[in-house]
Amino acid sequence: MTSTDGLVADRSRARALDAADPLAPFRRQFHLPTRADGREEIYFCGDSLGLQSTRTEAYVREELRTWRERGVRGHYETEWPWLPYHERLGDAMATLVGALPSEVVVMNGLTVNLHLMMVSFFRPTRERFKILIEDHAFPSDHYAVVSQLRLHGLDPARALVVVAPREGEELLRQEDLTAAIDREGDQLALVLLPGVQYYTGQALDLKALVEAGHRVGAVVGFDLAHAAGNLVMQLHDWGPDFACWCTYKYMNSGPGAVGGCFVHARHGRALDVPRLAGWWGHDKATRFQMGPTFDPVPGAEGWQLSNPPILSLAAVRASLDVFAEAGGMTPLRNKSVALTGYLDGLLRKRLGSQIEVVTPSEPDQRGCQLSIRVRGGRLHGTELLRRIEDAGVACDFRAPNVVRVAPVPLYNTFDDVYGFVDVLARVLDAETV
Repeated sequence: MTSTDGLVADRSRARALDAADPLAPFRRQFHLPTRADGREEIYFCGDSLGLQSTRTEAYVREELRTWRERGVRGHYETEWPWLPYHERLGDAMATLVGALPSEVVVMNGLTVNLHLMMVSFFRPTRERFKILIEDHAFPSDHYAVVSQLRLHGLDPARALVVVAPREGEELLRQEDLTAAIDREGDQLALVLLPGVQYYTGQALDLKALVEAGHRVGAVVGFDLAHAAGNLVMQLHDWGPDFACWCTYKYMNSGPGAVGGCFVHARHGRALDVPRLAGWWGHDKATRFQMGPTFDPVPGAEGWQLSNPPILSLAAVRASLDVFAEAGGMTPLRNKSVALTGYLDGLLRKRLGSQIEVVTPSEPDQRGCQLSIRVRGGRLHGTELLRRIEDAGVACDFRAPNVVRVAPVPLYNTFDDVYGFVDVLARVLDAETV
């Protein structure tokens, strides 16, 4: 088989896989950006901002119309009244992350929720005062943790434990995380790690991390920004104390959309847990009596501060409806494994000597995202990204030298994967001319 024959065979295989894909019709439920010539862009940026569902605009317009026509009565006189709006999203959101409905609430942004959780669950003592995170944590997480330490009068140089990959390696080792937790032992107050590491795309074993943290008496929390809507999770059964995530990446709820928060049921009725309180977390039966004493709602809802932004929740509702219609995370994850596996294989087959895939090759250690680094040559960083984008592909670059691509199962295809690899090959070949 000649090289050209091989490329034809690869594209034929991609199209055959798309033809057999039961989730393929969901692509039509999303607005795909177009190129200057009107053709659909290959959109591989769902790890940063997911695409807009075709039902989102209708859901948002519905609330705008209610506001216009009903005014304040929109809080209680419509099919989707605003007062309990967030409550009606709880079951679907809980299903996506493997939680009980009482353990999940849709509220705030990710970093706000992390701070609220640390106010309650990072309670340092003279003996137990350290927080463990990963090296190259998402900057907002790092900032939040350091600021929490300083709020308690702790020196991050002493109280912050950072676990890094081994010298010459890119990925965290599970045994190194566990060893660090065991080593810090009685001094460790909080383990705060990601579900999927944003830079490398590595998925961590969350169940094992919960077990390790709890074994030494530490609280365990997770940032699931890159895991929610991407991986099958069982938060209730795994037992972390808390978890937080955004909804604008794989959950397609729009830029800056309201995030999600999980508080395990064992804490849900511990009403004396310290927290920053607001009126929307107050007991619903007496909330409008406007009394001065805070009486929290049992469960995750008791951590709410203010009444939620309904226009943003309408976009979250649209997203959750799509996930439910697709059958939830299991079929989506199955397609994701196939899509990402095809991408990984095609990259190694066509460009193995020119690029390095940083993300683990084992499907259970990654989600949708592959992080790619170009070997040698002059073409790196933002210039590489510009040329890829000029050729009709949306992806992103993260310093110092990684291009991230994420084929999302709700709207990406195997032919998209082929198209991206073909674009990358042409960009890299042009550099060598």
